[in-house]
Amino acid sequence: MLTIYNTLTKKKEKFEPINPPDVKMYTCGPTVYDYFHIGNARSFVMADMVRRYLEFKGYNVTFVMNLTDVDDKIIKKSREEQLNFNEVSKKYIKAFFEDIKKLKIKKADIYPKATENINDIIKMIEILEEKGFAYNVDGNVFYDVAKFKEYGKLSGKNIDELVSGSRIEINEEKKNPLDFALWKKAKEGEPYWESKWGKGRPGWHIECSAMSCKHLGGYFDIHAGGNDLIFPHHENEIAQSVAANDKPFVKYWLHFGFLNIEDEKMSKSLGNFFTTREVLKKYSAEAIRLFFAQAYYRGPLNFSYELLDAAERGASKLKNLAEIINREIKKNRTDGNLPAINISIFEEKFTAAMDDDFNTAQGVAVIFDFAKEVNRLIAENEKIKADFYLNVKNFLERTAAGVLGIIDFEAAKTVAGEGLSSDLIELLIEIRLNAKKNKNFALADEIRNKLKKLGVELRDSKEGTTYKMVK
Repeated sequence: MLTIYNTLTKKKEKFEPINPPDVKMYTCGPTVYDYFHIGNARSFVMADMVRRYLEFKGYNVTFVMNLTDVDDKIIKKSREEQLNFNEVSKKYIKAFFEDIKKLKIKKADIYPKATENINDIIKMIEILEEKGFAYNVDGNVFYDVAKFKEYGKLSGKNIDELVSGSRIEINEEKKNPLDFALWKKAKEGEPYWESKWGKGRPGWHIECSAMSCKHLGGYFDIHAGGNDLIFPHHENEIAQSVAANDKPFVKYWLHFGFLNIEDEKMSKSLGNFFTTREVLKKYSAEAIRLFFAQAYYRGPLNFSYELLDAAERGASKLKNLAEIINREIKKNRTDGNLPAINISIFEEKFTAAMDDDFNTAQGVAVIFDFAKEVNRLIAENEKIKADFYLNVKNFLERTAAGVLGIIDFEAAKTVAGEGLSSDLIELLIEIRLNAKKNKNFALADEIRNKLKKLGVELRDSKEGTTYKMVK
């Protein structure tokens, strides 16, 4: 039985889709004004693992991720780069798709863009205005928070305390400091669309409400995003959507923890961030996904190159096993031994871990226990039938590859096809290590450089040497 921690109810709940076996899931995508950082990548990767596991469980998942392609940050970037805002968004949307592909993130079924849904956004604002939840002040339309009695339910924040707090921006046009913009009156030089309130553009929060409701209906199963979006973004989405549709908005709210540097949230505003494409130049997608999967998705995770080095070593072990499996299956041996391994027990343990609120850390532990047992059996048996490897591969493809994305059998085939077996690479690494011990640095450098030409990049750390295929 799958249980999910629901931010809305503050407890784990049995997962019961609204219309099983269909599951409708929405996750907040990027505001496309720059390359997304590795902290954003954590949310994208964990949402991907949630989706993959739901599919593993047999659900038909419709997965929607929005692209915010008009926003204050995009307009600011367009001025800095002296480009039209559309050119900026197109540039970084292209980069976003390049980076998620490298991260092995499955593409969403739908990627709605704010600029392509302006009519739907305007229509929702009009409904809110008609119902008395929105008011117009000289072309700026605001949501009247005081009219929505359940405001603060998701975040657990007290409205009176928020109003008296110093964090709320003062705006004389608003009835209440908590009221937020649904439609922003166009300023000189900014992009705009025509509306009954005049020229303007939508606020950020209303974009997600309109697009999620359009593609998934007014009430759907899962809404996911980073912890930083709980308030005010997701709180505002609930207020808008429930008021407009007269029904609940989302059944289960999932939120992913921050990626920290020295216990401080990674963010562009603080300047303590690394872009995903920077990190992907140094580490494999499997290592990055393993790094994320080894922590509980709701909690904070500290970023460090030491932890990524350890993840790369773990990913290399799985990759080495994948190469052996591919090689042995290709031999198609029908004679020999058929070592006994109870794969169903490992599958039960993996499923039990993931059923417990997507406990990927425990799921990863099951995968490595399985790999350890497989390696032991390979070492103890000189000749093994191909059926053994086929059964092992089937399990790993469905779990380690299909759900977690921490092993890639196709990439392992490519490596084997180029004649660069893991055994040979490990042997050269050992020879290089001995050369360094004997102070034969010229030979050590030659091995490194020649491996790099062959598409194998070595990474040295105090724990040892790992490698990454860069072709």
